[in-house]
Amino acid sequence: MAAKKTMDGTKAAGKVPGARTGPAEPGELAVRPGEEPWSPGEVAEARTELQSEVLRLRAEITHSEEAITGLMRDSGDGAGDDQADTGTKNITREHELALAANAREMLDQTERALERLDAGTYGLCENCGKPIGKARMQAFPRATLCVECKQRQERR
Repeated sequence: MAAKKTMDGTKAAGKVPGARTGPAEPGELAVRPGEEPWSPGEVAEARTELQSEVLRLRAEITHSEEAITGLMRDSGDGAGDDQADTGTKNITREHELALAANAREMLDQTERALERLDAGTYGLCENCGKPIGKARMQAFPRATLCVECKQRQERR
């Protein structure tokens, strides 16, 4: 979706119809039929958990990047290493790269969850628009799909 220009000439990101522009109020977040609305404490707990996860992931990414830098510096030309040493270094470097990529993906998901919490769309399935379920959101705060849509996605 292309960004639209606002009255002052700046670009505005595409907005979700009916989405809030400020932090969501407790009780406004989506819940499935029969579930209790989100209480102020539950919203605060979800936000705190997501924010602490962002800090943890950023620290993990920094640590991985430092480890990768060290491994790249030590890799040299392999002179004096036997094949096993070279292979071990390559596997370790690939492992650190995979960990860093995974942490970056989780950080993106966590930051998106915080954005959805602020927009009031937290707990809505990004595929079908139905409520994901409060219990699922509390168990997996980065969830973007309801159980039915997630199952369909995994079958593909």
